[in-house]
Amino acid sequence: MEKKTIVTLSDANYFHLLEELIYSIRKFKQSENIDICVLDAGLTSNQIDKIQSHVNEIKKAQWDIEIPFYKKGKEWLKSQISRAFIPKYFPNYDKYLWIDCDAWINSWPCIENYFKACENNKLGITQSIGPGYRSLAKVNWLFGKFAIIKTQNYKHAKMSGVSENNARKLAFAPHLNIGVFSLMKNSTCWKVWQDNLSKVLRKGRIFGSEGLAINMSVYLNKIPTEFLPLNHNWITSHLLPIYDEKNKIFREPNIPYNEIGIMHLAAGIWQNGVDMRVDKNIKINIKTLDGKIIEKSLRNITE
Repeated sequence: MEKKTIVTLSDANYFHLLEELIYSIRKFKQSENIDICVLDAGLTSNQIDKIQSHVNEIKKAQWDIEIPFYKKGKEWLKSQISRAFIPKYFPNYDKYLWIDCDAWINSWPCIENYFKACENNKLGITQSIGPGYRSLAKVNWLFGKFAIIKTQNYKHAKMSGVSENNARKLAFAPHLNIGVFSLMKNSTCWKVWQDNLSKVLRKGRIFGSEGLAINMSVYLNKIPTEFLPLNHNWITSHLLPIYDEKNKIFREPNIPYNEIGIMHLAAGIWQNGVDMRVDKNIKINIKTLDGKIIEKSLRNITE
């Protein structure tokens, strides 16, 4: 029988989000045969004690690629490197599903899809593009007709020393958010990703490096990839969901209103300068499936 695990990472500041992710996994009966592994990037001993009985393994995150000491900064930056080395930390599994700790499971079928997607050594991942997205790039127009393109992939690539030719190839490729992905233990994708990560870390900043490296691996190195629907990694700051009050579940805001699998608070939801990831009492106006407007937190999953 294949051994599967969901892996995440947290520091002390995001511990409350880590707890919510763990709860969102364990509330589903289907999670009984799936382990949870945590990379510790600055948790306190009390926090570790608090989750110890709810997870299977906790390992201290390391700087898995050597970088200059002046770049290292805070412990949580290890998340930008260590996720590319998951099998080193937790070697006793066949399939890995990484979920950022500022994400949580809203509907279970997407979890099965991620584990299915990585079969045959593929990378299972979601592109940040879908119905309702109104802009894919920032463009500055010069003299009314010349465009200076500023996509996330292109900007990061140029900052990290990627050649102009390759940066252009990445410029309009749909961005891959590395906050949720699946891979098998023996996939060749790990090595390609690690090599690209080593390259971009030489010149670029640590933050965002792992995402750039995986985009390079998919679009430049053509690693085998299974692209999953947007609702499998729903980034709330890009497009707000709607809420199904009857079934108490978040859904896509477009017909046929599919259930969102993973709610991801990447980049945060901000109100009066405060991020919802920091204060779960923050609520915003969202539509319901019935067309009403209600105030709701996007992370208050125990309601």
